[in-house]
Amino acid sequence: MDTDQELVVRLLRGDQDAFAALVERYQRAVFNLCYRMLGEAREAEDAAQETFLRAYQHVDRYDAGRPFKTWLLSIASNYCIDRLRKRRLTWLSLDEPLPPHPALNSQEAGPEDTTLYRERDAAVHRLLNQLAPEYRAAIILRYWYDMSYLEIAGILDTTESAIKSRLFRARQMLAEEARSQHVPGMAVAMEGA
Repeated sequence: MDTDQELVVRLLRGDQDAFAALVERYQRAVFNLCYRMLGEAREAEDAAQETFLRAYQHVDRYDAGRPFKTWLLSIASNYCIDRLRKRRLTWLSLDEPLPPHPALNSQEAGPEDTTLYRERDAAVHRLLNQLAPEYRAAIILRYWYDMSYLEIAGILDTTESAIKSRLFRARQMLAEEARSQHVPGMAVAMEGA
């Protein structure tokens, strides 16, 4: 199996199969990021397609010293942040809750556990929607993708200390909002995160 860098080199030489391999390798991660940020499957599909289109158009700008996945997710997160900023100008309803995160979804959960999880996931989705795009992106990259502060800083094109500050403020805002909405356990969980 070719490395990402080998595939990029092949792509730069005109090998379209190399790009197809990169899309196949990262389509799930890109879609998941877009879906977590935008909250709507169709819009996330469009954002994922736009991400890959932009990556293809600008692959010559890729720095082989950085992981390809980080570069690709930075394109996706920046595109989603732009979409969210535009969305603020026009109010859109995002009442549809997110499905459970695959890593946390258990096949053996009973109906009561599943219902409780869905309610909590819906509450988390509502809370995330209230954050500014930059804060939402930092939270999602940290807690859903388990990225380091340095990786998040690279994706969001800022400093590591700025990311730490954003995460701290975002957790405070989420905890405060969880308390005001009476979301059980969320305020404590967010303050301790």
